[in-house]
Amino acid sequence: MVTGEVTVVNESGLHLRPAGVLTQTCIKFKSNIYLYNGDRKIIAKSVLNVMAAGVKQGAHLRVEVEGPDEEEAMQAVIEAISSGLGEGTQFSSADRLF
Repeated sequence: MVTGEVTVVNESGLHLRPAGVLTQTCIKFKSNIYLYNGDRKIIAKSVLNVMAAGVKQGAHLRVEVEGPDEEEAMQAVIEAISSGLGEGTQFSSADRLF
């Protein structure tokens, strides 16, 4: 299992479109991928689970990945979230990873 942290940079948080992009990124991997927003555990391969979490811009997420392709999955998830999932951002690149 590998873990990492990332800050959500999307101006509107993880609403439908970025949640869909994140989910599509995650389902490409065999590993289980979870996001933690505070105490809330989010199944990253479920668009409804990601949307229901109500993740806002600036949220610090812990990413947990376990499985045969965990390293590649972790890298892809952190890159996707830190790049804004295809939407505009207001944070600088220095704010994206911590």
